[in-house]
Amino acid sequence: MEFGRLSRRSFLAGTGAGLGALGLAGCVASDGALRAEAAKIYGPMPEEKFPIPATDISKVDPKYFRRTVPYETKEAAGTIIVDPANYYVYRVEGDGTATRYGANVGRDGFRWSGDAYVGRKSEWATWTPPAEMIRRQPEAAKYARGMPGGLDNPLGARTLHLYQNGAYTLYTIYASGEPDTIGSGITSGCVGLLSQDMIHLYARTPVKTKVVVLPA
Repeated sequence: MEFGRLSRRSFLAGTGAGLGALGLAGCVASDGALRAEAAKIYGPMPEEKFPIPATDISKVDPKYFRRTVPYETKEAAGTIIVDPANYYVYRVEGDGTATRYGANVGRDGFRWSGDAYVGRKSEWATWTPPAEMIRRQPEAAKYARGMPGGLDNPLGARTLHLYQNGAYTLYTIYASGEPDTIGSGITSGCVGLLSQDMIHLYARTPVKTKVVVLPA
């Protein structure tokens, strides 16, 4: 996806159902079987305001496909836990398991850790580059008043905006349309999930949900 000559990924670098289909991580399945199931989970979403195409799962390591995994934690059910060292996001289910999603995370020098919470939620959000990003990437200045929602928008179909002590951190968990970024550090601290995964998580995450970002 391009903004003129500017890739969507370049902007990501500057911005602050099928749950059990792939089974528990301990179950043994062939790569082909995993990809066949993933093709269903990551299929097109034509009912969206901006229809979302199927994810090219050939560009995603199968270990990053959405699945239910054993996960012991003292955090309450519904809590979101970000594990940037391993490129995963977990939603605690409260029964000794979690829903695990593959993610992209902050690149070296931009990772952070600590507790936050979902202060607001957005569907097809307008994206506005922070002033410091415009200084680093002057080509982003044309979006200083905001880029409307759409498939080319860096925030994608759904966004969870992270807050601390009543203030927006500028960090988000957002929908990525670039499957080859999953399992890598490319952003300025935001966390991206495949669009289908982000829509799945978003629907199950109310405002005020606790978010724990583990040290990298």
